[in-house]
Amino acid sequence: MQENRHILVVEDELDLAELLRYNLNISGHNTEVVHTGQGALSAVAQKQPDLIILDVMLPEIDGIEVATRLKADPNTAGIPIIFLTAKSADEDQIRGLDAGADDYVTKPFSVKVLLARVDATLRRTAKDSGSSNILELGAVMLDTDRHEAKVDGSSIRLTLTEFRLLATLMAGPNRVLSRRGLISNAIGPGITVTERTIDVHIAAIRKKLGEHGSMIQTVRGVGYRIVEPEA
Repeated sequence: MQENRHILVVEDELDLAELLRYNLNISGHNTEVVHTGQGALSAVAQKQPDLIILDVMLPEIDGIEVATRLKADPNTAGIPIIFLTAKSADEDQIRGLDAGADDYVTKPFSVKVLLARVDATLRRTAKDSGSSNILELGAVMLDTDRHEAKVDGSSIRLTLTEFRLLATLMAGPNRVLSRRGLISNAIGPGITVTERTIDVHIAAIRKKLGEHGSMIQTVRGVGYRIVEPEA
């Protein structure tokens, strides 16, 4: 369990907000609750949380806009966000992921599952916050400084786009990224790339990873994720 972490809950349903506060606090976290989008931005400006649980349908400023603003600011872009919302359609999840969400939980939900996702996200964030430029997942290793990729200790050749896509996936294992999110994060703004092109690149990466290519999973209607291999 990640203890003594500051969690910001942004939820306009008062009873649900207090339920989340109670369960997060007894799980060892320090929890702050606000009820509007503007309140979330103000709270982050005063004290940056370790993680934000963010409703989408909020007064004043909706959750998508809050996430977009936070992710656009270099000072707050690294704060992990878990969306908690009744909007469960694929297009809604894609919007959330494109806005920079690290996870997307739909209502109704299990508090136990939400707490597990909070702890998993905090563990991943703590791991990613180190100064190392080496990404490792199972038998796959990327050295982002040397632009070097290895599988089972043997070097493989990846194009620049393939390397960036794989690095983006490996930076957040088990996290679903939409195709548009992969285009933005791995290729960058201002470059025209179709979503079908991403599918082709992913297929090429899987082939080069050989027997480990199955680590990259397709999430139907959304995008891709890379999973940690079972022990």
